[in-house]
Amino acid sequence: MIGNLDIAKLRSNEYRESKVRGEFMVSIRIPGSLFPSSLLPIVQEIADKYGSGQIHMQTRQKLSIPNISYKDVEAVNKLLEPIIKTMEVDVCGIDLDTTQEGYASIGARNIINCIGSIHCPFGNIDTVALAKKVEKIIYPNHYHLKVVIVGCPNDCAKANMADFGIMGMSKIDWDYNRCVGCGACVRECGQHVTAALGAQNGKAIKQPGKCIGCGACVKVCPTQAWSRNPQKYYWVKIGGRTGKQTPRAGQTMFKWIKEEPLLEVIGNIFKFEDYMLDGQPIYRHFGHLIDDGSYNVFRDFILGTSELAQSRGVVPVKLNEEVLVADKLYWVEDKQNPDVYMHTH
Repeated sequence: MIGNLDIAKLRSNEYRESKVRGEFMVSIRIPGSLFPSSLLPIVQEIADKYGSGQIHMQTRQKLSIPNISYKDVEAVNKLLEPIIKTMEVDVCGIDLDTTQEGYASIGARNIINCIGSIHCPFGNIDTVALAKKVEKIIYPNHYHLKVVIVGCPNDCAKANMADFGIMGMSKIDWDYNRCVGCGACVRECGQHVTAALGAQNGKAIKQPGKCIGCGACVKVCPTQAWSRNPQKYYWVKIGGRTGKQTPRAGQTMFKWIKEEPLLEVIGNIFKFEDYMLDGQPIYRHFGHLIDDGSYNVFRDFILGTSELAQSRGVVPVKLNEEVLVADKLYWVEDKQNPDVYMHTH
């Protein structure tokens, strides 16, 4: 509490205090990153009437309205009600106790996603639809978690730097009779991907172990010899983070996991956090929690294969046959020390 301001509660309601005491910026969650134009007049009204007429495009794909006075929070929450109802209840199917008192939690951050297959030629998955499904699992929750979803391994939205990063993958089917041996796919994969393709006897060949399911070959093939299999798969990176102390890229936990087990895994994450934090949802980077417990403990917990996990109500996840699961993770951290390997001139 600062005076009569309950900063912790306001922060939980998506209000962040500025350097000016009693002045806040409210953020609007946009799961799936598509916002109905019909709701924009409400955002404008809040900004014009209670803010400074400015709207900030936040790094986590939220709309934020700065310069809101504490005395106007209740009025702003009333205006936010149709936005919360539309985006969280109607679009994502979340059962909220109320939509009239602002946002219920800030713990699970707004999901970041690229536009995915609904527009992008590289998109392997419908990122918007998946984000809405994930939102229903993680919101509202007071435990901290940052999720990023991208349509392909180009990783335009930086899933590699997220607590839980999801990248869309495709099994690429090949039609021998359509291949004319032009080499377009071989050049594309060699120059921009993992050099998984080669040529033999006038036809393309693939090294399955090097293929990351990006679909670049599909895009450049002039005869449609390569095509995306309708079955969707996902590549999951965990433990990525930015920050002042030890930023690091996430490491691969799953490859070729299907949607159903993926969603089951996500549903178990908060049970792991609850265990590690003794039921107290304090702010703690998800990657640090993995480090605290060890990767093996975390893996077995969210897969529901350990006695510890099952004692806390985790049901074993039914993994698909194709999935690859990391046995160990090796982190590479940047300690952010500006004096290392540097000198004055």
